[in-house]
Amino acid sequence: MTKCEQNSSVRAAEYKPLLYTTTIRNPERVKYLLYAISQFDGMILNDLLAKKIVAETIKLGLYRPLKKTDEIKRKWSSTTNGTFADEILTNKEVDYIITNNPQKHKEAGFGYGFPSRFATMFDFAKELGFVYFQPNKPIVISELGKRLANVFNVKISDDGAINSEIIHPEYEQQVFLLTMAKSQRKNPFVRVLNDNVPLILLAQTIKMLNNNPKYKTEDGMSKGISKKELPLLIFWKDNNAKSLYNRIVKLREEYGYEPSDEVIYDICTDEILDGFKKFKVKSVINEYPDEFIRKMRITGVFSIRGAGRFLDINYNEIGKLEYVLQHYSTYQLYTDERAYFDYMSTIDPNLFSIDTKQITSKQSEKLLTDWLKIYTWESIKKELTTLKGRNNSKDMVLRFIPAPARLEFLTALSIKCKLPNVRVIPNYPCDDTGLPTSTAGGNTGDIECIESSHAILIEVTMAEGRTQTMMEIWPIERHLTEFKEKVKMQGQAVFVAPTIFYDSKRQIDFVKHTSNLIIRPYTIDEFISYLDMATCLYD
Repeated sequence: MTKCEQNSSVRAAEYKPLLYTTTIRNPERVKYLLYAISQFDGMILNDLLAKKIVAETIKLGLYRPLKKTDEIKRKWSSTTNGTFADEILTNKEVDYIITNNPQKHKEAGFGYGFPSRFATMFDFAKELGFVYFQPNKPIVISELGKRLANVFNVKISDDGAINSEIIHPEYEQQVFLLTMAKSQRKNPFVRVLNDNVPLILLAQTIKMLNNNPKYKTEDGMSKGISKKELPLLIFWKDNNAKSLYNRIVKLREEYGYEPSDEVIYDICTDEILDGFKKFKVKSVINEYPDEFIRKMRITGVFSIRGAGRFLDINYNEIGKLEYVLQHYSTYQLYTDERAYFDYMSTIDPNLFSIDTKQITSKQSEKLLTDWLKIYTWESIKKELTTLKGRNNSKDMVLRFIPAPARLEFLTALSIKCKLPNVRVIPNYPCDDTGLPTSTAGGNTGDIECIESSHAILIEVTMAEGRTQTMMEIWPIERHLTEFKEKVKMQGQAVFVAPTIFYDSKRQIDFVKHTSNLIIRPYTIDEFISYLDMATCLYD
């Protein structure tokens, strides 16, 4: 919903399906925008500054309009929209983008064009309590927003190379869990009548479903809520989880777990919203649930089960979820934007201090092996190739895992698939199904492998170009040295990326001759070919 709609004196508030934002579907991109705006903290916002902030997002590659020069295309070719480019644009290149991509856009309180584009770009971060802004007032980056911006360390070299390294992946989950635990449908930034906190409603409904013995699997495990049932929650009017649970039970009694799209559509539009408006079936059944799952999964407290058919509680994080339910199930409604922002932006140190349930290396390896019941070698190769091309996965599970973490998971899975006798111990944090919730931390290697009396450290990255060389090779040298000391074995490293930059190869050769450490670089295609023929991992 635009600011124009929010401030309209004509349009009254309505019941609507939940759609957090149409601008930033992928919540992982919010941290990049927070980094871009953080340098403007405290400055008085006017149209000129708003346009300057948008120019900064263009300079970093976070916002990429269509019309661009061949040189700009080159600088943006190795990374995806919404993330940092390998190189910043020059001021001349930024001016070219702004001049040749006029924005046909207007938001209340902001000038036509790029100033209004600023408002649209940062409205979601404002609603979540990360940054507060009003025309002719100072921009305020909250402590919560600063924590999200500090997920990574960013350095821009003299020659314009952008070097970013994720150093605190846990911050992103902490921040989104807290903000989603508070995020109210009926808040002063949007004009809707629906009154609930979606994360709370989801968790309470799942708990009731899981407590019903009829819905346990044969081995007594829970399933959670079906993706086909999520639209009911997305359209739900109030915070009565018991009523929502009863409606889902009735749905299951009548249609099992596979009601038709038309049945779900009719319940949402005719029964819940009293036929007030027609929606696209595709939006109700697929687009709204997909966007909702992305927002819930980034909190870390929900797992995907049943090959993507169910969303359930992640029992590795049950302590955090129980705390959230205890402290945020009841809430105060706000009518003032700034008061609501202050509520949303307040940090809860007690929630941040709750530890994740730790799993052993054997448990981690077993969870990884269990996924081989779902993914064959051919399907793993297909997904790795999709990553290489920076295309979106269509897999019902993998599509919800960000590309860097997905590459770590698929690489570990591919080794275990083709070389089952190798011990494969991924270091990424995972949910109770073994799916990564983020990438491995910066102080350790990505995947540790033991093969007989040899140790192989696997390091993967989606980075290409100069960023790859600057941010990957030296940490691999350090991680490999520490890994060999820990396991007391002969060791080497395997480095996998979509492409291997020529400067990376030179650095790898330098490490070999100066430190006597072996780092074997592979493109994704080369690594697939190697595993197709390999009888062992250590070379």
